[in-house]
Amino acid sequence: MQKECDYYNREYIPKMNRIGIVTSLLGILGMLLPAIVLWIVYGLYPIPSKLISAVLTGTSSFGILWFVEPISYYTILGTTGTYMSFLSGNCSNLRVPCSGMAQLTAGVKPGTPQGDIISTIGIAISVVVNISILTIGAFLGSILISVFPKSIQCALDYLLPALFGVLLVQFGVREMKQTLLILIVALCIYSFSGKSQLLYKFTSYFGLLFCIILSVLLSIVVRRHKE
Repeated sequence: MQKECDYYNREYIPKMNRIGIVTSLLGILGMLLPAIVLWIVYGLYPIPSKLISAVLTGTSSFGILWFVEPISYYTILGTTGTYMSFLSGNCSNLRVPCSGMAQLTAGVKPGTPQGDIISTIGIAISVVVNISILTIGAFLGSILISVFPKSIQCALDYLLPALFGVLLVQFGVREMKQTLLILIVALCIYSFSGKSQLLYKFTSYFGLLFCIILSVLLSIVVRRHKE
């Protein structure tokens, strides 16, 4: 076991970091490539003031997620899974649940080398299946949804909350103190953030950071107490 852990820390993780950084940079280049082609080949580019305004608008709306999501999802996804998930997308509603269920089925703990490997396998399979289903859904999705009864169409709006509920139960039963802390903060956010959309975003993002920090501190205290 020690030999496997040494290989994981000294060879596997550094190699995955190198591959992850390269593929992430290639992904960024791929996303910017159409705009670069339009600029170089056709001379089309956005007005600088409009571009700056769009960047500021996007940053103010989603900038906090650039820090919150990688930190909060990393404990489940692992190192390699984090690279794969943020490159392929659908982190919260697909990659995190698939990673969590794969680790639960395999009987490994998140945050361990074994959990990292199983998470990577689960996420890789989810990417393949996701692409296959999306290809079919691109052609048949709207037709199938229109055939569903109105009650089923309305129920699809609760799909994402249901996924997070499953994750809460799945991992919450293992760490009851952290789960209780998260539920208390979530209830506070739900109770006091309904007055305005801005207050809702502020309390949601920083409430999540607050949960992460307190959960880490609580885990350290509990571990030291057990030792």
